[in-house]
Amino acid sequence: MQLQWAALVSFVLVTTFTPGPNNVSSMSQGVSHGYKNSLRFLYGIACGFIIVMGVCAIVATLLLSAFPFIEPYMRIIGSLYIVWLAIHTFIDSLQVNHSAAKGLGFLDGLLLQILNVKVIIYGLTLYSTFLDPASGNVLFIAVSAVAFAAVGFVAISTWNLMGTTFSQVLQKTVPRRILSAVLSLLLLYSAAESSGLILLLSKALHHTTRG
Repeated sequence: MQLQWAALVSFVLVTTFTPGPNNVSSMSQGVSHGYKNSLRFLYGIACGFIIVMGVCAIVATLLLSAFPFIEPYMRIIGSLYIVWLAIHTFIDSLQVNHSAAKGLGFLDGLLLQILNVKVIIYGLTLYSTFLDPASGNVLFIAVSAVAFAAVGFVAISTWNLMGTTFSQVLQKTVPRRILSAVLSLLLLYSAAESSGLILLLSKALHHTTRG
């Protein structure tokens, strides 16, 4: 079985650059603190991403296949952490002296990956579907994990720089708080989607309309 490079590249780019907890929180940090002061958080995300990708490559689908009951708990824990990020994002915009507000650090970025079930499922999908032919090659696993993290770092940097640009334009308090509120709501939506709440509500609404 050969690697499906076109499908792999499309999947990685679309999944990595579209709005999600990593990109939204990175943009929020750019709005609040600029690119340079956000680097510790971005480095944490990159390192956490490498760890998760490496573990997913080694474990592939074995973990969730052998212990499927842990997935709901993983979703809940990860979603609660994303909710915390949403709250932090909005509170950060309320600081009177915004430059003095404490930004997210390396550990925050690291935990965002380790506790984010969407990143874990992303890694499992990559190594069990697209990269299954090479999953036994340790060197390939290491190189691919770093490569995916590099793509992810470009994505979060892009979103962070977009936020930095917004911060230069949105000097007034009200526009900045509106943007922070929007970013917070996007994070809350990500948490709801990750926890399965969106799917549950969709099924309930569908059942109600059919009834």
